[in-house]
Amino acid sequence: MMTDNKEMSFLDHLEELRWRLVRSSVAIVAIATVIWIFKSWIMENLFMTMRKSSFYTFDFLCRTINVCVEDVPVNMQSTEVVGQFSYALMMSVVGGIIFAFPYIFWEIWGFVKPGLKKNELKAVKGTVFFVSVLFFIGVLFGYFIVAPLSVQFFGSFQIAEGIQNNFTVSSYMSTVISTIFFSGLLFLLPVLVYFFAKLGIVSSAFLKKYRKHAIVGVLILSALITPPDLISQIIVAIPIVLLYEISILLARSVEKKEPRG
Repeated sequence: MMTDNKEMSFLDHLEELRWRLVRSSVAIVAIATVIWIFKSWIMENLFMTMRKSSFYTFDFLCRTINVCVEDVPVNMQSTEVVGQFSYALMMSVVGGIIFAFPYIFWEIWGFVKPGLKKNELKAVKGTVFFVSVLFFIGVLFGYFIVAPLSVQFFGSFQIAEGIQNNFTVSSYMSTVISTIFFSGLLFLLPVLVYFFAKLGIVSSAFLKKYRKHAIVGVLILSALITPPDLISQIIVAIPIVLLYEISILLARSVEKKEPRG
């Protein structure tokens, strides 16, 4: 890397990285603080409502395609002294990471970018924008689709009538928050494949070869996290399959621009 036309030393690199991480941490803490202030409203109106048939997704499905669900018959409880506090804190921190993601990635990208060549910089123009958009689409997909369907399925599932579902707040929030966050990361698949294709690690031929395996895996995943009806499984599976197909197209475009001998 170069700074003011002078080559940076290893320690200079570490110092720059440290300050980028510090600024990213400040952004996370600032947003997490705001979330903490409104934690009760967020918990009650954004997360606990996933148990209700009136949740946005369930209400929309019921009105449009007549696929209706009932309220999840589950009681919530906290069995640990620090249970509610620790998960309010986790909700705030993860929320801070999610909303600060564009800035965090911008800082990381700013550290990596000077090491790229001119032709490489041209090829990855707009990376921060596209990565951020894909991540937030994934987060929304997780919040409106995957998380509520998971809550509906696991909350309604009973192995026997005499066994009640009494979720702990830690179990409930772990499932919901991790589902939302990892859905955001999942939607970065096309970007990841693009860079791997640029490095020659994966190819469109490889992705096409294992397309059937990937689709089967997606269908199994959809069956595990959704209610046992075909429509819910299709709703979850289609975007993931589309992401895989987009990844194949991106890998192919890289190969056309950089033919390998």
